[in-house]
Amino acid sequence: MKRWGLLISVLALLVAAGVTVRWWLAPLLKFVGANTDLIQGLADAIQIGLWLIAGVAGFIALVRRNKKPPAPPTKISMKKKAEAGGVLIEGDALNANIMTGQHNTLIQTETYIDKQIFSNPSTADPKVLRQAYLNRLFESCRALSLAGVDPKAASDPTHAGRLDLDAVYTALLTLTPETPERLARGDMLEKESRRVSALEQLNRHKHLVLLGDPGSGKSTFVNFVALCLAGEALGSPTANLKLLTAPLPKDQDEDKKEKETPQPWYHGSLLPVRIILRDFAARGLPPVGQKASTKHLCDFIAAELDPHALSAFAEPLHNELREKGGLLLLDGLDEVPESRKAGRTQIKQAVEDFAACFPRCRLLVTSRTYAYQQQDWRLPDFREAVLAPFSPGQIRRFVEHWYAHIGALRGLHPDDAQGRAELLKRAIFNSDRLQGLAERPLLLTLMASLHAWRGGSLPEKREELYADTVDLLLDWWERPKIVRDATGQLQVAQPSLAEWLKIDRKKVLDLLSALAYEAHGEQPELAGTADVPETKLVAGLMHLSQNPAVNPALLVKYLSERAGLLLPRGVGVYTFPHRTFQEYLAACYLTDQDYPDKLAELARADPNRWREAALLAAAKASRGSDFAVWALVDSLCHREPVESGQNLNALWGAHLAGQALVESAKLAKVSESNRKKVALVQNWLAHILQHADFPAVERALAGNTLALLGETRREVTTINEMQFCLVPKGPFWMGDEKELHRNDCLNYDYWISRHPVTNAQFNEFVQAGGYKIERYWPEAKAAKVWKDGQVKAWNDDKPRLQPHDFGSPFNLPNHPVVGITWYEMLAFTRWLTEMGREKKWLGEKMQIDLPSEAEWEKAARGGEEILPSRRIISLDKIRAEHYTIEPRMKNEKPQRRYPWSDDADSNRANYDETKIGATSVVGCFPQGASPYGCEDLSGNVWEWTRSLWGKSYSTPDFKYPYDPNDNRENLEASRDILRVLRGGSFGWDASGVRCAYRGGFSPNSRSRLGGFRLSARPLSPLSAPIKPIKFLKTAMK
Repeated sequence: MKRWGLLISVLALLVAAGVTVRWWLAPLLKFVGANTDLIQGLADAIQIGLWLIAGVAGFIALVRRNKKPPAPPTKISMKKKAEAGGVLIEGDALNANIMTGQHNTLIQTETYIDKQIFSNPSTADPKVLRQAYLNRLFESCRALSLAGVDPKAASDPTHAGRLDLDAVYTALLTLTPETPERLARGDMLEKESRRVSALEQLNRHKHLVLLGDPGSGKSTFVNFVALCLAGEALGSPTANLKLLTAPLPKDQDEDKKEKETPQPWYHGSLLPVRIILRDFAARGLPPVGQKASTKHLCDFIAAELDPHALSAFAEPLHNELREKGGLLLLDGLDEVPESRKAGRTQIKQAVEDFAACFPRCRLLVTSRTYAYQQQDWRLPDFREAVLAPFSPGQIRRFVEHWYAHIGALRGLHPDDAQGRAELLKRAIFNSDRLQGLAERPLLLTLMASLHAWRGGSLPEKREELYADTVDLLLDWWERPKIVRDATGQLQVAQPSLAEWLKIDRKKVLDLLSALAYEAHGEQPELAGTADVPETKLVAGLMHLSQNPAVNPALLVKYLSERAGLLLPRGVGVYTFPHRTFQEYLAACYLTDQDYPDKLAELARADPNRWREAALLAAAKASRGSDFAVWALVDSLCHREPVESGQNLNALWGAHLAGQALVESAKLAKVSESNRKKVALVQNWLAHILQHADFPAVERALAGNTLALLGETRREVTTINEMQFCLVPKGPFWMGDEKELHRNDCLNYDYWISRHPVTNAQFNEFVQAGGYKIERYWPEAKAAKVWKDGQVKAWNDDKPRLQPHDFGSPFNLPNHPVVGITWYEMLAFTRWLTEMGREKKWLGEKMQIDLPSEAEWEKAARGGEEILPSRRIISLDKIRAEHYTIEPRMKNEKPQRRYPWSDDADSNRANYDETKIGATSVVGCFPQGASPYGCEDLSGNVWEWTRSLWGKSYSTPDFKYPYDPNDNRENLEASRDILRVLRGGSFGWDASGVRCAYRGGFSPNSRSRLGGFRLSARPLSPLSAPIKPIKFLKTAMK
């Protein structure tokens, strides 16, 4: 009050002085003389100044009066006293009382906190609660734990064993390309082959299941999406929607001039909710026999908020999800333990019910691929996408981001960090083995860590990578904990485990290997990491211990403070950092236990569980001697295949034997006795390709293994033994339901190749100098696609004289040739016709050509009448073949949708539902053969024909009924006129691989999706000669 009285007095004095200034100022200004005008002016100026000062002072006083007075200081009451030399702190984060010293000096402190803390969440503002929830989610998702990945970084106390996810994340691609609807936009082949990012799949599909192998980045993607959505809402300058939608990395073969475009995301800053399904199964499911519902999922979400003082946000979160929507991220469906029979069913019930009850929400579920593909795992009305291996562009970007961030954390000069990144990229891309390993994000992370740890060198084999990583993890676990005391001296705060137990370090590793083997074998589910009970771990270590001072309680405390090859997960449970390490340690155990017989027995009987362990054990055992891998091969596969009576165990044994040889054996130099073993495995692999009971994905993998060991089927690797199927003349049905018609334009017999042309067969044309012989290329030369022995498609960076190489598996010798234009296919037919006549394989009136659209569809569906038995013969026997086409039999399904029948079947063709995600070895879908014996007509690769489509991608100019006399088979048409493709590819859905499905694309384009097969037909079929028509004349100009 005294302060206010003084202020009022000052204001009154200023006002009074201003009013009376004319009376008291004149006597003071006698020195100016009688100049009254000057006195009057000075008086006016001083009066205005005094009033201004009074006004400002009054305004300040008014403002200060309206401001609330500060709260009185809290009375300090300390119930306890600080001990001598000690410090006692009471209170909370906002008001703290500190008592120090021998005299119990009391200090009251004010604390300024960067993040919001709620002492009473139940009454907090929902907006503030939402902010706090997003803060917590942001921090938990941003921390990229390096436990089990980079011990050096993880054990660095400066950075608490973590990297920032937003600094190193690399966008993921999926194997599922875009759907056939893009046909209308002219993206039939090349743009169709563009792999879609995981984010774009999430953007497209409201309910999505993201599938992938272990270590493919599923959980990392979940965390990254949650991080960016939370960061956008929080205003983060680094982790936000801009980072989420950053352009994809480009590969070297892509057009660098093309403008980089952000990935699509049209749903804004949705509220993210992340759920670890393993935790939900453990704490949120109802009792067995009770149906799980949305309530259980919502209750679990609310319960997960409580430990973070956010329970008051449960209701606002629930309301926002229902009214505005959000993104529910359900991670690890395959990692849900199957400890009770109803577990998986209840998880599905809860997820399906939530999707129905919260229609505004988007849902993402992640799972291992093969686990989800079991029938009882699939979620109805959820679209599926499979994560692709890292492309070269993704590998480069990851390495660059990794070293840039690591360099910043460790104080490296930017040039030094960039130099190390270049060394690692060079090491990866100079080795096929390392590049193959780097395609898996987890292994690439290990490689980047080991590259820094080992001073710039890397092991080439997968097993060696795991071995080195395990060694690093064990070193981290074993390393004594060193601290500095108050004087700065180093002291051992905690000895290494081996030192403490007074045992050899190898014994610790042997125990962990035994625990891994036991847990792996007993694990109910075939995915994720197994739980290792603390009791078993402690009992094992106590049994090894030679230190009488060690007891179980101390050991439990010791283990709880360490992380390495085993990580604590809940109370009394440990787990391995990743299934990969569990499998590797199990392999270590198996190499010392009745190797190789026990390992072979396990692998044959339960291959999905023991495959990886078997392959790693073979690689580990073969380090000292190549004999070990041959011994395992002999145990896995030692009998000749027979045509009947084959059981799946024998097939799996041969399959794994082939993989072990490819991964671990020195195939460049094989002894005579071991050559017989290789030949035996090759025969088995060829047999597997024909076995319908063996999974389609595994048949495709067996074909890849056969290619690496040496393909034995000469019909897919040589020209002269290439097989052709006879298609007799006669009417057939053509077109889909809207344009179906009976067609009799094929009034001649012809042969069509049983399989698409393979890389090995096309390579004969390349090696024969076919690209340099001008007479094979008249149309390409006119179209300015071929010049001086080289071809340049519109999407080629530079001319080439062989197919574009898309890498493995596309370049394997028994796969369909891809990466070539229609003109290259046409030149191949010219070369083969010429050689066929020279070698007397063909008569002078026969020619090899691309099939017409009509020839292709009749070969797929069959005519109204078909042969009672298929007639298949090699190319070099066609001329000598004396065949009859009588008698014939009625085709029971002349309008069939697929070559085999009317129903789609992923075991009969390689399309998106088959989940191979790339081309497959020809001949591994024999059950999908057409009535004439042609295979791979549906799926695998789009097959070019000689028929014209027209100028518009969306609508053909050449319509049905099909008439070869309307110039639609003119080979000299302009390159601007599209050609017809048939059959679909590995990336298209079931509707795109139907017999009648057709599309058009530029003949001046090459793609990983486009191949071709051959037609051998009369030189002059009994149809009217082709005459130019006005449309083509105009186009050719």
